[in-house]
Amino acid sequence: MGDDSEWMKLPVDQKCEHKLWKARLSGYEEALKIFQKIKDEKSPEWSKFLGLIKKFVTDSNAVVQLKGLEAALVYVENAHVAGKTTGEVVSGVVSKVFNQPKAKAKELGMEICLMYIEIEKGEAVQEELLKGLDNKNPKIVVACIETLRKALSEFGSKIILLKPIIKVLPKLFESREKAVRDEAKLIAVEIYRWIRDALRPPLQNINPVQLKELEEEWVKLPTGAPRPARFLRSQQELEAKLEQQQSAGGDAEGGGDDGDEVPQIDAYELLEAVEILSKLPKDFYDKIEAKKWQERKEALEAVEVLVKNPKLEAGDYADLVKALKKVVGKDTNVMLVALAAKCLTGLAVGLRKKFGQYAGHVVPTILEKFKEKKPQVVQALQEAIDAIFLTTTLQNISEDVLAVMDNKNPTIKQQTSLFIARSFRHCTASTLPKSLLKPFCAALLKHINDSAPEVRDAAFEALGTALKVVGEKAVNPFLADVDKLKLDKIKECSEKVELVHGKKAGLAADKKDFKPVPGRAAASGAAGDKDTKDASAPKPGPLKKAPAAKPGGPPKKGKPAAQGGTGGTGTKSKKAVETKEMVEPELSIEVCEEKASAVLPATCIQLLDSSNWKERLACMEEFQKAVELMDRTEMPCQALVRMLAKKPGWKETNFQVMQMKLHIVALIAQKGNFSKTSAQIVLDGLVDKIGDVKCGNNAKEAMTAIAEACVLPWTAEQVMSMAFSQKNPKNQSETLNWLSNAIKEFGFSGLNVKAFISNVKTALAATNPAVRTSAITLLGVMYLYVGPSLRMFFEDEKPALLSQIDAEFEKMQGQNPPAPTRGISKHSTSGTDEGEDGDEPDDGGSDAVDLLPRTEISDKITSELVSKIGDKNWKIRKEGLDEVAAIINEAKFIQPNIGELPTALKGRLNDSNKILVQQTLTILQQLAVAMGPNIKQHVKNLGIPVITVLGDSKNNVRSAALATVNAWAEQTGMKEWLEGEDLSEELKKENPFLRQELLGWLAEKLPTLRSTPTDLILCVPQLYSCLEDRNGDVRKKAQDALPFFMMHLGYEKMAKATGKLKPTSKDQVLAMLEKAKANMPAKPTAPAKATSRPVGGSAPAKFQPASAPAEDSVSGTLDSKPDPKKAKALGVSSKTKTAQGKKVPSKTSLKEDDDKSGPIFIVVPNGKEQRMKDEKGLKVLKWNFTTPRDEYIEQLKTQMSSCVAKWLQDEMFHSDFQHHNKALAVMVDHLESEKEGVIGCLDLILKWVTLRFFDTNTSVLMKTLEYLKLLFTLLSDEEYHLTENEASSFIPYLILKVGEPKDVIRKDVRAILNRMCLVYPASKMFPFIMEGTKSKNSKQRAECLEELGCLVESYGMNVCQPTPGKALKEIAIHIGDRDNAVRNAALNTIVTVYNVHGDQVFKLIGTLSEKDMSMLEERIKRSAKRPSAAPVKQVEEKPQRTQSISSNTNMLRKGPAEDMSSKLNQARSMSGHPEAAQMVRREFQLDLDEIENDSGTVRCEMPELVQHKLDDIFEPVLIPEPKIRAVSPHFDDMHSNTASTINFIISQVASGDINTSIQALTQLFQIESLAREASTGVLKDLMHGLITLMLDSRIEDLEEGQQVVRSVNLLVVKVLEKSDQTNILSALLVLLQDSLLATASSPKFSELVMKCLWRMVRLLPDTINSINLDRILLDIHIFMKVFPKEKLKQCKSEFPIRTLKTLLHTLCKLKGPKILDHLTMIDNKNESELEAHLCRMMKHSMDQTGSKSDKETEKGASRIDEKSSKAKVNDFLAEIFKKIGSKENTKEGLAELYEYKKKYSDADIEPFLKNSSQFFQSYVERGLRVIEMEREGKGRLPTSAGISPQMEVTCVPTATSTASSLGNTNGEEVGPSVYLERLKILRQRCGLDNTKQDDRPPLTSLLSKPAVPTVASSTDMLHSKLSQLRESREQHQHSDLDSNQTRSSGATTTSSSTANIDDLKKRLERIKSSRK
Repeated sequence: MGDDSEWMKLPVDQKCEHKLWKARLSGYEEALKIFQKIKDEKSPEWSKFLGLIKKFVTDSNAVVQLKGLEAALVYVENAHVAGKTTGEVVSGVVSKVFNQPKAKAKELGMEICLMYIEIEKGEAVQEELLKGLDNKNPKIVVACIETLRKALSEFGSKIILLKPIIKVLPKLFESREKAVRDEAKLIAVEIYRWIRDALRPPLQNINPVQLKELEEEWVKLPTGAPRPARFLRSQQELEAKLEQQQSAGGDAEGGGDDGDEVPQIDAYELLEAVEILSKLPKDFYDKIEAKKWQERKEALEAVEVLVKNPKLEAGDYADLVKALKKVVGKDTNVMLVALAAKCLTGLAVGLRKKFGQYAGHVVPTILEKFKEKKPQVVQALQEAIDAIFLTTTLQNISEDVLAVMDNKNPTIKQQTSLFIARSFRHCTASTLPKSLLKPFCAALLKHINDSAPEVRDAAFEALGTALKVVGEKAVNPFLADVDKLKLDKIKECSEKVELVHGKKAGLAADKKDFKPVPGRAAASGAAGDKDTKDASAPKPGPLKKAPAAKPGGPPKKGKPAAQGGTGGTGTKSKKAVETKEMVEPELSIEVCEEKASAVLPATCIQLLDSSNWKERLACMEEFQKAVELMDRTEMPCQALVRMLAKKPGWKETNFQVMQMKLHIVALIAQKGNFSKTSAQIVLDGLVDKIGDVKCGNNAKEAMTAIAEACVLPWTAEQVMSMAFSQKNPKNQSETLNWLSNAIKEFGFSGLNVKAFISNVKTALAATNPAVRTSAITLLGVMYLYVGPSLRMFFEDEKPALLSQIDAEFEKMQGQNPPAPTRGISKHSTSGTDEGEDGDEPDDGGSDAVDLLPRTEISDKITSELVSKIGDKNWKIRKEGLDEVAAIINEAKFIQPNIGELPTALKGRLNDSNKILVQQTLTILQQLAVAMGPNIKQHVKNLGIPVITVLGDSKNNVRSAALATVNAWAEQTGMKEWLEGEDLSEELKKENPFLRQELLGWLAEKLPTLRSTPTDLILCVPQLYSCLEDRNGDVRKKAQDALPFFMMHLGYEKMAKATGKLKPTSKDQVLAMLEKAKANMPAKPTAPAKATSRPVGGSAPAKFQPASAPAEDSVSGTLDSKPDPKKAKALGVSSKTKTAQGKKVPSKTSLKEDDDKSGPIFIVVPNGKEQRMKDEKGLKVLKWNFTTPRDEYIEQLKTQMSSCVAKWLQDEMFHSDFQHHNKALAVMVDHLESEKEGVIGCLDLILKWVTLRFFDTNTSVLMKTLEYLKLLFTLLSDEEYHLTENEASSFIPYLILKVGEPKDVIRKDVRAILNRMCLVYPASKMFPFIMEGTKSKNSKQRAECLEELGCLVESYGMNVCQPTPGKALKEIAIHIGDRDNAVRNAALNTIVTVYNVHGDQVFKLIGTLSEKDMSMLEERIKRSAKRPSAAPVKQVEEKPQRTQSISSNTNMLRKGPAEDMSSKLNQARSMSGHPEAAQMVRREFQLDLDEIENDSGTVRCEMPELVQHKLDDIFEPVLIPEPKIRAVSPHFDDMHSNTASTINFIISQVASGDINTSIQALTQLFQIESLAREASTGVLKDLMHGLITLMLDSRIEDLEEGQQVVRSVNLLVVKVLEKSDQTNILSALLVLLQDSLLATASSPKFSELVMKCLWRMVRLLPDTINSINLDRILLDIHIFMKVFPKEKLKQCKSEFPIRTLKTLLHTLCKLKGPKILDHLTMIDNKNESELEAHLCRMMKHSMDQTGSKSDKETEKGASRIDEKSSKAKVNDFLAEIFKKIGSKENTKEGLAELYEYKKKYSDADIEPFLKNSSQFFQSYVERGLRVIEMEREGKGRLPTSAGISPQMEVTCVPTATSTASSLGNTNGEEVGPSVYLERLKILRQRCGLDNTKQDDRPPLTSLLSKPAVPTVASSTDMLHSKLSQLRESREQHQHSDLDSNQTRSSGATTTSSSTANIDDLKKRLERIKSSRK
């Protein structure tokens, strides 16, 4: 047993693998327990057993195996990773469990299989079980079948795929083992339960006995639809719902569910396709032509036998169909006709959709053959045409059917109507759109009035069916004229109709109205529902009961149903009104007079024909009044216009009367129900007057009103025919002008182009030039709507005229038709009839082009011509093709019927002679343009063969084929191409050319579609095989197309389709799918219905679907009115010029062509990041080249395809530069509106721009630079920062252009470089520009050097990378350049640096040759002379950088400080770049308001120490290695100008290095003016961050943790002292409140916040005057509201309450009773105890102290020393005043008072002066001012004299012991404490410990107002000059200033009169003007 103890100790997983069975048993038992305990399905425990589960089930010991199976079952049920084990475990179960004798093992094995199915692994399980069926062991086979049966019965046929099982059933029935046969029988019964009769055809060949047994079993099955009993995990909620339903209402959902299940399996899908073409008798084609009918019959019988196969393999059946068609059409023997019809039925049923391409040829023949009376022939023909209908769509055969409707033969009419009725039954509301219904209804309405009753009945039935399918709302508009009896008959028929969809075609054929071929019932029944053919993607849509109410079918067909409705109502009312008006009878003149006299005054009628014009005029005025007051319903329009036309009528000679008359006509038309009858009475007169100078406008106005009443198309036709039937040219030209305007106002819908064209041609031939001009203008307007196709009608005009027409068209190019403003009112709400065709974007193929006359050319396509095209001799074939081209050219626009031509041309597409192939392709392109959208019906038989040509080895043939396919797709839309299996069949062919071209084409077209047919999924397996093609190009194209397939099919479907791939391929493809998922663009949005409908009235409704998705989604209201036409115009204008510039823009083409009004940049989430990753991972080429190679351009194209609109991309990569200009113009237009898109594609845009830099065309370059300027302005507004990737792939190429010979370009490039600094750090720009100085182009070198100078000037020396030394050495090399401009630029740059940096430059540039050095020195001298000549003026001229008042970072150097940006401006303006001048940022501009409020006071910050060449001190001392990195590698080299320092420091704050960050913050908070800018919010966050950091335990783990805490501590002190005191106090109070409220907050945190508050309280005496007390008290009020006293007392520590009391106490002490005046911001003072508390305190303090004045003095005293008493201060001041009073010591006293005042600026000496005389007060004031001037003068002296550059001021303001110790600088000794402090700071900056931190004096002194600075910067100097001037002036005037004028504001200059402010203002104005 020793062994036992060994394994007992092992962990569970090792036990499970142990060789001892006991160990394994124990392991499995333990594992089972573990599995049952784990609650979380995602627990990591599961993964440990991942590899062991197979061993669990395949254990060799039967007992152990049972336990293993139990454990495995629990594992599969609960572990989320179980799915990964499916394959191996199930195969283990099949091979090792199913053969076990123990039933329990088998049972567990099955359970495991079913559990895998439940966790969504059904396919893998089924695959393994099917493999098991081939096992030799019958036990295993039986178990596998049983498992499959059980799975099917539990999960249903949706989860378990039946097709593969049914395939093997016949084999199982033949098994020798009875057990297998019995099990097969059981599964067959189970399958039958799910799919019913669809199972019969596959099993028809099994043993009849077995079949009989099956039939018996099948009969016993219950008829109800089966339901799955078990659900997948993802469907478990559904299960719960189902249970609820069952408990609630039993079988309520039966129908619906059934609907879901049934279409799942279609018998057709279960069958194997049979190839029959090769089995046709060899002599079939001869026999079928034989003279003897018996031979023909033999041939047909042979075919009949073959086509009985229920599923036929696709192939080229064209010849066979042609032969059969000939028999049906021409054969005299009716028996053979019936036989041929049967053969066609068989073909149609066997091929299904694949027969669709032949449908168009056969349908007309069959319909015409219905003239036969014999019932068997009629029945055969009916079956044939019904079967054929199911292979195509009603849309495709509608032309043929409608053509037959006019046949004279009643039987043909009857049978066609019946066929239409049957066809309608297969339709749904969505597959029968209005555009299709309209022509059918029109034809059927003729039939219901037919003389033959059978024709009438058939028409009633068809209309009734339509009514049932689409609902009354959609059909009623077409039935407006039908009388009630007939309408009732139609409704009666509609009630009897049973729709195929309602009755589930696929289920039982006996429910169908017409019997299909016996024995084929199930097959054709299943074929019935043509929308649900695809079994893999069932669409329950069409199977619901009420088709009219739902948008069934594929998603995109949902729209028309809805639209049909909306459009319908309007149209109906319109129709009703119109028809009533149309038939308004013409009234006799007597009736008219009678009606008119009823509404008009009697005098009016009498005076109508008065001979006195005045009377006539008066009569007209009355007439007008009467009309204006009349009600619409009462107005007898016809009578009134008859009265107006009565003698003298339109021959009226007085123009005033005539004008009135015309105006009244307009009024009547507007106000009354004006009919066409009335219009005809007046139109003639109007046309006659339209050319009249005086009355013309009134005539036009009347015409427009009539057009509005009677619709424009009718009015225009009348007017045009009248105008051209008379001779007056003026009238003709004016009529044409009126029409041009009217079209713009009313829109183009419904106009009869044909009629106009003939009139326009007449006008163009007119002798009068005005008529010709008007005609051309009208053509221009028509062009806006019709497009380039209009020109075709005028090609035979004279060249001169044609060029005028072309010029007019050119003018219109790119314009959008205006939004219609009229014709939308009244009854034309829904627009004219034609307008409604546009309801369905896909099927309504008509648009303006359809109004053009089309020629019938079928008679020209003779059999001779067809045989010529098929001749053996290529020359004759070519002749035939030439003839066809000529026919099409001549016809311009043709009708869709082109006879035998398609088959003939198809044959030529695989001609051995490539020239003929190309010629055929050209003809097909012509054909597409000529036939327009109707070419749809030829897609299958001609379009797909063109795709085959894409596989040609010759490049030119391929490109011709592609152009042809595009030309076709433009006309047809993509739906026809994607339907069916044709494209997937093409992709199957392993032709790399074909694959790459086809995939490329799909990648281009798919993104523009809103929806695609479900058949697209069929292409996916081929797409996957292309992803692994041997050919790299194919792989690449497949990858490109992947995201677009996914866009339509969704990731899930695509991922599911990988199931059939090999495991290795599957992983690769899934990885690609993941990647594609990230780049998947969004589908183009559908145009909003709300917008397109109201517009529809008058905009050409056809174009509405194109209305921009973008606009619609943005506007959502009627804003998009102009859209439809805009889209149209754009579509037209930029059509590619392939088809000899004659492309017809059809509606669908626009949609395919990616409607141009959409967004041009598609935002792809994470697209840019992915591209950067690819470039980093070297998956794509890095953008780096000297000239762009093709692969770079291709790569960019590919990357752009997913995020740039297709049409724009075409423009961008066009070979013609003008297209680039267009693209740029579009990009500029969209810049503002698509900011997100632009930023998302910025890297690609910049790369494309770099390609343009290599173009030679200047106009493109100029446009590009213009775009870049706008782009970078936008980016800086958006605060975008260029990424490294974007910068490195763009800046180097931009810098190349700085060397362009043209000034304008150089200027633009410099301006762009300048703007770039706002979005990309200058320091990073520097190296790029530096690289540019190495160019061979001297202009480029010079410009780059100049730019470097400007950078240094604007941003200081920080920009010099890698270090200033290296950079300057490089620049200095160019001083010796051979080009003068380069030398100058280099010298100027170094002089600029010298100006920023002083003599140190010489050190940095290293050694130069003597010649160069002398040049440099000379240049420096010259530049120094210029500014020093007028030092003051120089400073005045540069007001922009006056921020040196508030920040001491500016360096002092030789001469006055030269301001950077103004220097830059000089440099720029010299080189002529005004726009590049840099604006000084607002916060650093000179603030005149500030100066004004200051009354001339110079405010200065803490003085900087003079830096006495400290370098010398450092040299002997060895400094230990610094621990903190200096803020910048060369910060000490150059304390350059402020702006750059600040920017630099701010950028450092965000540093990842904590030390750098703290140090940068410290620097920020040393500059007081900046520190004050920090708002409460910012300070709160900052303090929160700093305190949290100090408390962070992790800091202690750092080696320099203590140092960090100490630094943060120091920083906190700085922040407290330097920030705006109100803001910081407020921030601390809010922070304390938050920390006390937050439960998670640590008490330590609150404690530190309170310590900060105490510190602030200590500072209060000094800062009280600068604090906004109202705000602070508001904050305290809020605090006390949140924390009342009781609540505070409950706190663990008493600190909060003490802190608050201390703060309030201090405030009370400092402010006295006045504090109660500061409660203004508190709305409700009763909410907290603040007011009461303050009152208590006040009372208390008043009791303690004496009078108020004592209080005041005490306040002053507290400033000197909080401990010193009031008495002490009073004594001190009394002593001083005594001294002033005595003659001897007066000066000394004044000096002491001055010192005292300076030290305690807020001290109140008022009480001591109050009691003295006015003279004494003035004396004291004047004395103080004199002392101040003396000291001020001393301090200023060196400044005005100019300071040597050595005297520098350090950047770091130092904390000195007392401010006064600095006051006596300049000549006087400075105490040692200053140096000590200074040393401490230097140590601190170098990261050394100041061990005696605590001895350090408090920094409070910093917060007292700073004293006068030691040395000042240029602006201080300006101020000191001004103050000296003022003071000298004041002394001359001896002006005694009142004490109230004295303002102690910190700096010690006195205030002056306002005159001086004005003086300063004037000076500033002068400075500005001089700079301009």
